Amino acid sequence: MATMLEVSGLYHRYGGGDGAHLAVNDLTFTVETGELACIVGPSGCGKSTMLRCISGLIKPSGGEVSLHGDRVDGVPEDLAVVFQDYSRSLFPWLTVRQNVEFPLRWSNIGKAERRSRAEEALEWVNLPGVGNKYPWQLSGGMQQRVSIARALARRPALLLMDEPFASVDAQTRFELEDLLRKVQSANGSTVLLVTHDIDESVYLGDRVLVLSKSPATVVADLTVDLPAERDQIKTRESAEFVSMRAEVARLLNGGVKETADAVKD
Repeated sequence: MATMLEVSGLYHRYGGGDGAHLAVNDLTFTVETGELACIVGPSGCGKSTMLRCISGLIKPSGGEVSLHGDRVDGVPEDLAVVFQDYSRSLFPWLTVRQNVEFPLRWSNIGKAERRSRAEEALEWVNLPGVGNKYPWQLSGGMQQRVSIARALARRPALLLMDEPFASVDAQTRFELEDLLRKVQSANGSTVLLVTHDIDESVYLGDRVLVLSKSPATVVADLTVDLPAERDQIKTRESAEFVSMRAEVARLLNGGVKETADAVKD
């Protein structure tokens, strides 16, 4: 597979002098085209800072970020972000369809095409027929689906997700996780999802990158050896899932990556 995202020696420091704070330190990893990669790390380790640097929202203090071979300098046109707080990311005075179309207004896309893309994206997230409703008329889980649809309508080369399911209840979270895997697989999307939830990272990801405590650096890059078709109950009960979850938990608590043979034993 071709490399979609390359992060090399990324670090970022807030402030200067005695008050300086190093948020991320020497982050180096890649994400391949069509891959769903999860990054998991302790709370406050610098995950959101890393995403802001990758998305071009802030300029890193050092290192380099490249998207399909082009160095990121500012926000790329073919990148989209889904945030945790859906209630703040949607405009309550716009209809659902208008919210989904909103980012397309600044692209060279006609009105008819914008509407078509919005309706298609809403179908992808199982929300056909709600385009004329307003966000406040929908449940929290449905609002987050609208946020995902808005990102997908742009047909981004890379979709960044910052703890996108943390603000919904457990049952809705499971539904959204399954929805994401289905949509990602159907569209061949490249996704980098950040979370602090170990189970979520293993269930969703093709790979799990484990970060250290602040300042964040990559301590392990694990391939998730689970079937492409996953089930919230059967998958989470499987020996492979339990073993991987334990490995990620151990690494988050300061352990050292085990060899493949040791994990099997």
